[in-house]
Amino acid sequence: MPASPSTARVINDRLALQLLQREGPLTAGQLKTMTGLSRPTVADLVERLQGSGLIQVVGETGAERRGPNARVYGIVADRAHLAALDVRTHGVSVVVADLLGVTLAEASLPISSDTGTEPAVEQAVALLERTAREAGAARLHSVGIGAPGLIDPVSGELRDSSGLPAWHRRLVAELQQRLPARVVVENETNLAAVAEQRAGAARDRDTFVFLWLGHGVGAALFLDGRLRRGASGGAGEIGFLPVPGTGGLPSAVDCGGGFHSLAGSAAVCALAEEHGIRVDRGGQGPAAAALVRTAVAAGHDDFLDALAHRLSLGAAAVASVLDPGCVVLGGEVGHAGGTDLAARVESRLAALTPLRTQVRAGELGGSAVLHGALLTAREAAQEELFAPNARPAEPRLTSAGAPGTART
Repeated sequence: MPASPSTARVINDRLALQLLQREGPLTAGQLKTMTGLSRPTVADLVERLQGSGLIQVVGETGAERRGPNARVYGIVADRAHLAALDVRTHGVSVVVADLLGVTLAEASLPISSDTGTEPAVEQAVALLERTAREAGAARLHSVGIGAPGLIDPVSGELRDSSGLPAWHRRLVAELQQRLPARVVVENETNLAAVAEQRAGAARDRDTFVFLWLGHGVGAALFLDGRLRRGASGGAGEIGFLPVPGTGGLPSAVDCGGGFHSLAGSAAVCALAEEHGIRVDRGGQGPAAAALVRTAVAAGHDDFLDALAHRLSLGAAAVASVLDPGCVVLGGEVGHAGGTDLAARVESRLAALTPLRTQVRAGELGGSAVLHGALLTAREAAQEELFAPNARPAEPRLTSAGAPGTART
């Protein structure tokens, strides 16, 4: 059954806008070539998109040829403003950007563990409002939030987690209530994986496993180009994975005794101290990442080999079940270990499973969560703005987290 004229217009408009967003400013002739549409159809959609305030003339081309210059069209970047939040155990980071994803303002705020729930929420909301003002954003269209813990895949609610501060749950609900914006919440590890797949170490992969190595550990699963969240939104809760060498077993409410006990920040710091490596914990960045970075720079092979062995245990379990062909070591620790640590993990992984699995170092480090949250906010805005005649889809408020796990 052929599409109706109105549906065809929506499809053509969305295609043109996606090309302009991906390729940058284009002429009508270039849009005709890239879309395969007729010249009159392209002329109509350009006029329609200009009238809706989505695109504008940003220049001219053809100065070296005879005849009139061709107009160059680009997306109106300030048509919508976006925000991304990375909600951590001890603070929050914010980025405000335009519709093209260009950062206009950013800020971070530490929140101590003894701060009450209400003051913590107000501090985080005030940070977002102040950053939006600095960016010149009178109104935010879409907000992407990366949060640790389990987000119900049906209701979108951030569930209570014993290992996380109470203000996390309250902040998400407060932002959804107070902001006249579309708020999309996703688990932080999933967002980091999205960022690595779009702009990082997994750009050429549609199937891979992403291991978040930060304060805690987590995993995200990309299979056949799709992020898999699981029936309850808890796919990738690798911190609870029973592995040898922990001296115990995890429980339904405590990941102690699971893979978290080998690869979490505290475990990495303890392992480094066993090998005589120390770092100033008052320095910038997580202590575990600083230790790993120091070890790589100084060539502490014994420590790096021991850490690689631990990481290979979790990676082998995932690889044996999913056969992803690629594992990306992300988060601050994975980024700090770089290609050195990744190569060591790959070597040990090859001895544990017959399935050939490449191991790569994440390229975005701790910034991956904010990057992924901004991508999510931008897609939410574009979903609505790029198809103004179509009913916008409801945001998916999902997570790959689970109760009791604090990954960041």
